[in-house]
Amino acid sequence: MAGQRDHFFIFLSLQSFSTPQISTPRAIIVLGSGVENGQPSAILAERLNSAAYYAQHHPQALIILSGGLDAREQKTEAEVMGQYLQRKYPMLKNPVALENRSTSTELNLKNSQSILEQQHISLQDPIVLTTSDFHILRSKAIAHKQGYQQPIMLSAPTPLLSRYNTWLREYFAFISGWILREY
Repeated sequence: MAGQRDHFFIFLSLQSFSTPQISTPRAIIVLGSGVENGQPSAILAERLNSAAYYAQHHPQALIILSGGLDAREQKTEAEVMGQYLQRKYPMLKNPVALENRSTSTELNLKNSQSILEQQHISLQDPIVLTTSDFHILRSKAIAHKQGYQQPIMLSAPTPLLSRYNTWLREYFAFISGWILREY
């Protein structure tokens, strides 16, 4: 088991170093990852920073901020993400849409589809999925299962303090998803 786990972590590390394909994206979806005291968690802030940097080079792409209400919070993840981008990246010219009902990766991607449809963006179009390095593999598998044809995976670095726990949790989440045929 330990050897398989090590191979998984090596594979996951290599996935996070891949550069997004050179395509003109129609949308950039930022997957939520928790809010703490009305602010993005450190992991979520890294996702937002990565998405903002990428969006500056693709100002026509719609940004979808996807995340619902956490148990102890007053605002949805999507609202908090929107405020963070406005405060930290006021120069962004991209249109922004909030998807504020999701509580999982599967729902992030599913619920974002109605926003894509409203904006006449097809699942066959290049769509950037912004998530953490540890989460790339599972997110891409779920996206493919839901019909995203050209997901461009944008990897955000995981803060050092949470790296071990998140990568270990993702290992078991990936195995569980595979066993339950979620992808």
